Amino acid sequence: MNPKLSLSSTATMNNGHKIPLLAIGMGGMGQGHSTPKGKTAQDIVLWALESGYRHIDTATLYQNEEDIGIDQLYESTLKSVETSLSKFQTSYLDLVLVHSPKPGTQNRLECYKALQELVRQEKIKSIGVSNYRVNHLKELMDTNPEIIPTVNQIEVHPWHTRKEIVSYCIEHNIIIEAFSPLTRGKKFNDPTLIEITKKYNKSPAQILIRWGLQNNFIVLPKSMNKEHIVNNTNVYDFEIEQEDMETLGNLDESFITTGKDASNWD
Repeated sequence: MNPKLSLSSTATMNNGHKIPLLAIGMGGMGQGHSTPKGKTAQDIVLWALESGYRHIDTATLYQNEEDIGIDQLYESTLKSVETSLSKFQTSYLDLVLVHSPKPGTQNRLECYKALQELVRQEKIKSIGVSNYRVNHLKELMDTNPEIIPTVNQIEVHPWHTRKEIVSYCIEHNIIIEAFSPLTRGKKFNDPTLIEITKKYNKSPAQILIRWGLQNNFIVLPKSMNKEHIVNNTNVYDFEIEQEDMETLGNLDESFITTGKDASNWD
């Protein structure tokens, strides 16, 4: 068993700040992938905090910031963060990401420039990107940014391992945040996964979370179910053997849970 991993385990980002390895995702979930709001969102966060989570992942797009505690272009990004600070009722945000590369080169570069300014104003501690492919990361790095992205949030699980992007991020000391690490449950009946769950006497969700943790990813599972939220933290009393890690890692079939690869934008 790896004694280094626990619910309080963190990774150190390239700016020196720490980030919890396990987070609760607050995006689309449940039937129809609806976004939790109101009391539902509040309950999820409460259950997560009671279970020991200290990392909550949300976005302006989800429209539930007020319940749990970015626009692109320079000026709109500044305004968006101010709005988020007001909704969260806090003086700073720990981590803010460019949500996607979709709006195009100029917009995403201006957005990132604004985020750097907000770090200088001490309104944000850390900044990063989401759904960035290698070409998007190179585009940003070619501008010689004063602040290197701390994380890149992408869909990662054994059936979509994103090896090229992961390798580039490792090379540049950018942490991978894995969203949809549980494949929205779509691969829970995979025969290989089922065999591994039997070996370790763990659920498919627990195996997939542990796989992500042992790959040094920040893992962002989602659930609207209290029992599942709690069970998703029970991943520190075992370690997946290297042979099984490799078996899971060889399942790659470029499977995208949403049916559309958000990182394919130019």
